[in-house]
Amino acid sequence: MHLGQDSGDSADNGGKRRTRRRGAGGEAQPGAGGAQGAPETQASGLPETGRGREPEAADNTVRMEKPQQARDAEQDRQPAQAADNTVRVEKPEQARDAGQDREPAQAADNTVRVSRPAPAPAAEPPPSGPPPKDRPQFAKPLTTGSLIGWTLLSAILPGAAHLRAGRRRTGYILLGVFGALLVAALVGGLVLYGSGNTGVATRDGALLTGVIVAVLGALCWFLLVLSSYISLKPNRLTGRGQIVSGIVVGVLCVSVMAPFALTASTVLTAKETVNAIFPSVKDDTAVAPIKHEDPWGGRKQVNFLLIGGDGAGNREGVRTDSMNVASVNVETGNTVMFSLPRNLQHVHFRPGTPLAKHFPNGFMRELPNGGLLNEVWQYGEDHPEIVPGKDDQRGPRALMNAIGQTLNLQIDYYALVNMFGFAHLVDAIGGLKIRVDNDVKWGGLYGTAGTIKAGYQTLSGEEALWYGRSRVGSDDFSRMARQRCVIGAFAQQATPSVVLTNFVKVANVAKRMAKTNIPRELLEHVTDLALKVKDARITSLQFVPPEFYTGSPDWQKIRTATARALRQSAQPSRRALAAGVTASPGATASPGASGASPTPDPTPTKSVTVRPSQTPTQNGKAAQSLSELCGF
Repeated sequence: MHLGQDSGDSADNGGKRRTRRRGAGGEAQPGAGGAQGAPETQASGLPETGRGREPEAADNTVRMEKPQQARDAEQDRQPAQAADNTVRVEKPEQARDAGQDREPAQAADNTVRVSRPAPAPAAEPPPSGPPPKDRPQFAKPLTTGSLIGWTLLSAILPGAAHLRAGRRRTGYILLGVFGALLVAALVGGLVLYGSGNTGVATRDGALLTGVIVAVLGALCWFLLVLSSYISLKPNRLTGRGQIVSGIVVGVLCVSVMAPFALTASTVLTAKETVNAIFPSVKDDTAVAPIKHEDPWGGRKQVNFLLIGGDGAGNREGVRTDSMNVASVNVETGNTVMFSLPRNLQHVHFRPGTPLAKHFPNGFMRELPNGGLLNEVWQYGEDHPEIVPGKDDQRGPRALMNAIGQTLNLQIDYYALVNMFGFAHLVDAIGGLKIRVDNDVKWGGLYGTAGTIKAGYQTLSGEEALWYGRSRVGSDDFSRMARQRCVIGAFAQQATPSVVLTNFVKVANVAKRMAKTNIPRELLEHVTDLALKVKDARITSLQFVPPEFYTGSPDWQKIRTATARALRQSAQPSRRALAAGVTASPGATASPGASGASPTPDPTPTKSVTVRPSQTPTQNGKAAQSLSELCGF
């Protein structure tokens, strides 16, 4: 059929008109130049299954209707434009053969008119603005592993999972709160440690606050992990993924709470320990209230008596085998340790006290081989008619009285540690590193249990105890020298980090083996002072032969040496070595010598005659640094 030919023109088949094909909507489709409104039937130009061919059809074309949407979109176009939406498509060979009986002009035109669909209307642009808040926008779906990873990251960096889930406001709030807490903790640590106020942390109120903060922290971190997990929509995972992620996140919730629980338990243990060891001033009316603005009462030097007691199960009472006075300068922390031998005889007491009246010539002067210093504690406990006070307080007061009179110092406080308890303390901090000058045999019968070899050794608690107590192949004064090295090593190596790491063990031992009269209210100031001592100079002076005789002591010489050592310790630019003592055991001291510093003889002594009252141990070096004496 040619353009312009009416589809209703007569054909040679009886002059009949071929009806025009109707559209899907029953309306006639306009042809190119065809009449409008003529009756139409379905075109039979192509063979169809189950339907016969109409021989009357003279037009060898088939019109395929456009889709309904395309027609609707073109309703407002011009008729001429709508009528010309056809594409010429070659008829198949069978269709051309079937139309051989038609008009030659019609048969020659082997084309099919197919309506070209009009372009679909443009899609509406998506709505502008942020996505709905109740539906997180993911870059890609989360897997089980990535969901667990984001939840774990949120436990370390709060808010990370919420940001990944699209909840930016919540995520930024969590990040801000976490950052503020970190800054506050940093500033608080700098204020406490930098200004010397670390002791504030030992207050009852501070410890209780620490417990509350730890409990709240555990609860908050638990809720944080749970909220992070829920925000990532685990219900989008498969059933297996939900089970795996739920188990892992449950374990994570318990894990993040564990450090807070450990902190709370440690702080509670610390609170119970300090309250068990340190008495409150409320319990002792004889102790003046502590003023925090001036805790030391205007004193520049504070004296602590450190006692190692031998309270074995097969003995009655306590024997103070190790006695050292630590005189600490409260401003600089410089410390002098005075070591007194346990067999110092016939000590005197402060005038005017009941003990001084009872022993006017010295402690048990009537006993030539008695009246030892290590017997004073137990005598005070056993004689309440002479030493007033409560049980467990009379012995310390009697000993502080005797040592204070001996050194001409006011002994302010004491601390007693049972020797066997000290061994447990050493084990609690992991042992002591000590330089052993000579082999030391210990235990058993005449040191048959073992030998501590010379050199730098890490001693266990039992070995450290025997190193300070053994007298096999040595004497009391050699033992005293080893004891102060053990005490000094413990003071240096029991750092705050070591004590905190093993705090539960240390606290349990201290509660059972330690005793003191330091008031609970003074503990925070003692803590600050102890931190000063660790960074200051520690010197030592021991009152042993040949400079000081224990059987008939020169009390004035001991007091003079004490005063000189304290004066030199207060001079930070000079080494605290007292003058006037020769290095040779047989040499005599110059007049006024204190026995506090060695003055070597320019001519070495080839031989020395040792008198019975002397000891071969070189104890003449007094008021020396513990680092020099013990090789720290």
